[in-house]
Amino acid sequence: MFKRNGKKDPELIQNVSEGLKKLYKTKLFPLEDTYHFHDFHSPALEDADFDNKPMVLLVGQYSTGKTTFIRHLMEQDFPGMRIGPEPTTDSFIAVMHGEQDGLIPGNALVVDPKKPFRKLNAFGNAFLNRFVCAQMPNAVLESISIIDTPGILSGEKQRISRGYDFAAVLEWFAERVDRIILLFDAHKLDISDEFSEVIRSLKNHEDKMRVVLNKADQIGTQQLMRVYGALMWSLGKIVGTPEVIRVYIGSFWAQPLLVADNRKLFEAEEQDLFKDIQGLPRNAALRKLNDLIKRARLAKVHAYIISSLKKEMPNMFGKENKKKELIANLGEIYTRIEKEHQISPGDFPKLAKMQEILANQDFSKFQAVKPKLLEAVEDMLANDIAKLMTLVRQEEAAMPSQSVQGGAFEGTMNGPFGHGYGEGAGEGIDELEWVVARDKPTYDEIFYTLSPVNGKVSGALAKKEMVKSKLPNTVLGKIWKLADVDKDGYLDDEEFALANHLIKVKLEGHELPTDLPEHLIPPSKRGL
Repeated sequence: MFKRNGKKDPELIQNVSEGLKKLYKTKLFPLEDTYHFHDFHSPALEDADFDNKPMVLLVGQYSTGKTTFIRHLMEQDFPGMRIGPEPTTDSFIAVMHGEQDGLIPGNALVVDPKKPFRKLNAFGNAFLNRFVCAQMPNAVLESISIIDTPGILSGEKQRISRGYDFAAVLEWFAERVDRIILLFDAHKLDISDEFSEVIRSLKNHEDKMRVVLNKADQIGTQQLMRVYGALMWSLGKIVGTPEVIRVYIGSFWAQPLLVADNRKLFEAEEQDLFKDIQGLPRNAALRKLNDLIKRARLAKVHAYIISSLKKEMPNMFGKENKKKELIANLGEIYTRIEKEHQISPGDFPKLAKMQEILANQDFSKFQAVKPKLLEAVEDMLANDIAKLMTLVRQEEAAMPSQSVQGGAFEGTMNGPFGHGYGEGAGEGIDELEWVVARDKPTYDEIFYTLSPVNGKVSGALAKKEMVKSKLPNTVLGKIWKLADVDKDGYLDDEEFALANHLIKVKLEGHELPTDLPEHLIPPSKRGL
């Protein structure tokens, strides 16, 4: 139960979404509103921001395959879709689930309380004329929504021809989405200044960012290694974090591979990316909670900055000169607040951006520090969030199978085209003959040199042979457990052959199964 103004609140929070809404409205919003947070950083949150499905934002230079990537995921065209080598997508397209195919224009979208886009109204008509929602019935869209963005242009075109602040719009979306996918073309790896600027504007959201190196089937292995290295080097300079961003390499469309040398790599990478996207619905509540904590920390710092500026302002004369002086010395105010309130430097907003916005603000309307508002946010971060965290875990446990279904996600789930099917421990899954029998004559020769008693070798003798593989004891112990099918502590010729087959599987770089698959059980043991 949550408290308001020190009194017990009789309403029990039923789910995480309701809890987040309530915390925001009662504890965080009053602080934001008092200190003009929405003029500086991000518009106020609405109910739709807490209720909406997980969203995936696609960002990249033109012709990197963003729209084709969406088409590949859904295995269906969407209304308003245009694909071509030139900059075809000139709008932000929110691809969402609906009962019928249709397009909703931007101006209508921003007045719909059920959609999380109402605050985009602030970017004006130039943007809204370039913003649409494509609705359609599709299994993938029942779990997630996808935002397609215009290709990032190079040179002055980016700044002049848009008519709205492109980087600011992307930043608005970045705050609200669950995953940001940066697409690069293996052929056109040059990162324009505008793309660098966009990536830097997403700086506070590295945890949501994934990188896709698309069209990688159009170059050979040697070239691909060079391109991958160049991409990592370029990203390292722009992103500026010690951690390496995860890069997925592949060809994300339903066409034959031009250079099929790296097929296995592309399959594994696609599978990893799909797993990442499929997990979004399950982790959506945790992401919203995380974003609210980030927002609360920024709002708290912002309140300290605004109240400090108010405190320094004179009551009567020289206000304009003092304002200019305070803006120029904002870095010193940051340092003072950092020391006074033990706040991490990473929690502060960008200095240059803050100075730019402050220049157009009326400092006389700023509020002095209000401890009660700050205490409410402190209490939210210290106590209420911890209670919601427990609720998140309960919701996750109640819906363990919640994942994205349909479209391309179905194609690799089961059957012979599932990733790794028929490889490693799965080899021979469709064959009538026991797959281990192929190499059994070789294994039998070794088995009989160990002088078996009553057709079996002891654990000690088997160990002498098995350690020759140089695999760690933890792995060999697991192989022993799987191979000793009848659990008698000895290995007969079939079990010994099975142990050697599993050693071969592991040495070839495959994972061992948790339980022995049916097709690997020795023929004489299948009745056990």
